[in-house]
Amino acid sequence: MRIDQLLTNRYSRKNIKRALAKRQILVDGKPVRSLAQNVDTDLQEVLIEGKPAPKTKHHYWLLHKPRGVVTANQDTRHATVFDSLTSADWNPNLYAVGRLDRDTSGLLLITDNGPLGYQLLHPDAHVTKTYQVLVNGPLHPNLPELFETGIIFEDGYQCLPAKLTIQKTAPNQSQALISLAEGKFHQVKKMFLAVGVKVVSLKRIQFGPFQLDHQLPYGAYRGLTASEQSQLIHLLEATR
Repeated sequence: MRIDQLLTNRYSRKNIKRALAKRQILVDGKPVRSLAQNVDTDLQEVLIEGKPAPKTKHHYWLLHKPRGVVTANQDTRHATVFDSLTSADWNPNLYAVGRLDRDTSGLLLITDNGPLGYQLLHPDAHVTKTYQVLVNGPLHPNLPELFETGIIFEDGYQCLPAKLTIQKTAPNQSQALISLAEGKFHQVKKMFLAVGVKVVSLKRIQFGPFQLDHQLPYGAYRGLTASEQSQLIHLLEATR
């Protein structure tokens, strides 16, 4: 939640601005520089003029998305990622941070803290995503350098640098890891098509500091650990 939204139920806009100017709004002991800053009082200590700010209650889950379901709040033809949640955990404000295609599986962060999702997906945040990729042809040794330079699509668009790690290569099937900070539509698939191979399997295994929990079956989810909550705080600070 934006800090100005958090405080408006208890303080006037004038008092909030005055406290900001006097550096009397603190998040984890540091003065706030902008009222647009996103905070969560479950994860951070928020003080205004020495007093605790009103409490917020947000939820964060890591979901192991299976293939065949869509990243949408509702769909008339396909199951959605939110169908995996129990009725006790579902609420209408849920937000999937970073869309995965229907045929893509892997790590998905789900929250009801919408501003956080927007913040993490903003191009200026440069949050890195890592995917396990299986393609239908060979991956040549020069490709990591080409991906690092920036793959160029047929329409002339040049991608930002990406890190490609070839794990195994063969004439009919190859496997690799790719890490990138961009999130264009079908970008990973288009990048490999640009070098002559087609993606046959795509799985996101990391989003920022969060890694896929391989103990989670497809369709299962869990809350963040204490360590992951700390990582989320650091990620928020790095991307604001």
